Amino acid sequence: MAATKIITADSGKNGLNPGKVWQYRSLLYSFTVRDIKVQYAQTKLGILWSMIQAATAAFIIHLFFGLMLKINIPGVPYIIYAFPGMAAWYYFSYIVSSSGTSLMQSQHIIKKIYFPKLILPLYKTVAGLVEFLVWFVVFIFILIIYRHPLSINTLWLPLAIFLNIVTGLSIAIWLSALTIRFRDAFHIIPYLIGFGVFVTPVFFETAMIPASLHFLIFFNPMAGVIAFYRWCLLGMGFPVQYLWGLVPVFILFISGLYYFRRVEGIIADVI
Repeated sequence: MAATKIITADSGKNGLNPGKVWQYRSLLYSFTVRDIKVQYAQTKLGILWSMIQAATAAFIIHLFFGLMLKINIPGVPYIIYAFPGMAAWYYFSYIVSSSGTSLMQSQHIIKKIYFPKLILPLYKTVAGLVEFLVWFVVFIFILIIYRHPLSINTLWLPLAIFLNIVTGLSIAIWLSALTIRFRDAFHIIPYLIGFGVFVTPVFFETAMIPASLHFLIFFNPMAGVIAFYRWCLLGMGFPVQYLWGLVPVFILFISGLYYFRRVEGIIADVI
């Protein structure tokens, strides 16, 4: 007689269980593919829209900051300096906004079947990675146009992407869990993203900030991530002070995972 396997929701008292997410990896893959297909459904250009979006953003930033405001970056064309920051911030904001609201957007699925709810913010992150890689392709074209070589440090690019993901998820996982009990958290996300870009060196160089205020930049985790991208791709300097900004990221990430597991068992009841 074949054994019967009963799948139940965990209460979270056993702490983290990465193996449970791995067990449902096929569901993670299915959600990711579905999300990508829906995004480009009934469009004739498909993923080319993402390339057009990235190229248009690059042109506008180059026109406004590079040509009109004439921001000068020593040793590198402005658009080449700004684009990695734009792409990194775009991916970060996508993770925070999409993954942070993933539980609220998937109420119909949560109430019907059991699966590790952590899959919801994770699959949004993976789906966004596809579009982020499209932005990277556009960046390669820009480098070709300006005949600017990639740095040998580009071999460290996977680590930069990993830090980008962890930084986004450190906030998104907390927000997704908090929106279950505190719906006000749902409205924090647009303000967080909209304000954050002005205190992050996406379009400007850190040297433009008064030295007395540099500590605000160094403790901004996305400032460190963007600086690391520029070190990887362009060989620009990476101030070690940025490493301090990664400390709260990993604290938020680990604590967010634990809190998410604590509330996971009641999500279907209170959502």
